[in-house]
Amino acid sequence: MYTSRKKIHKDKDAEPTEFEESVAQALFDLENTNNELKSDLKDLFINSAVQMDVSGNRKAVVVYVPYRLRKAFRKIHLRLVRELEKKFSGKDVVLVATRRIARPPKKGSAVQRPRSRTLTAVHEAMLEDVVHPAEIVGKRIRYRIDGSKIMKVFLDPKERNNTEYKLETFAGVYRKLTGKDVVFEYPVTDA
Repeated sequence: MYTSRKKIHKDKDAEPTEFEESVAQALFDLENTNNELKSDLKDLFINSAVQMDVSGNRKAVVVYVPYRLRKAFRKIHLRLVRELEKKFSGKDVVLVATRRIARPPKKGSAVQRPRSRTLTAVHEAMLEDVVHPAEIVGKRIRYRIDGSKIMKVFLDPKERNNTEYKLETFAGVYRKLTGKDVVFEYPVTDA
């Protein structure tokens, strides 16, 4: 099992859970057996993995990747997700970069927090990570009479074939991660 341990690096040397080890083992197996992914997966590792229940009886596997490796994971995103979904049959796989939210500076403090560490910026970036192969082309926030709000996110129709069956998963995962309701749609184009 030591060989798959190099595929997961947890903060503060915490022990990985059994599920995280199974995801790391799947990545290690892909690196050793899949020739087209071998060179790309060589230097990549994950931070953690979580299994979530989304919409009804569907389950999703959310894999947290280090922020500095997110571009490398995005290059192989489609192939990697396809292979991981084969390994975890019946579960959708979502890759999300690990980001930190910093608290606002105290009154009178001269320290300024970076814009990328604000709650809003982290949630926006998470939304882009969750829907990755598709691009977000528009957003609308709808405020209901009872005070609740729902966000409509319009995705690029070019990636419809790769993402349409996962829209409920995307909404469920984003709801669990941020607590915000979101509806994914494709914009209607007049021909």
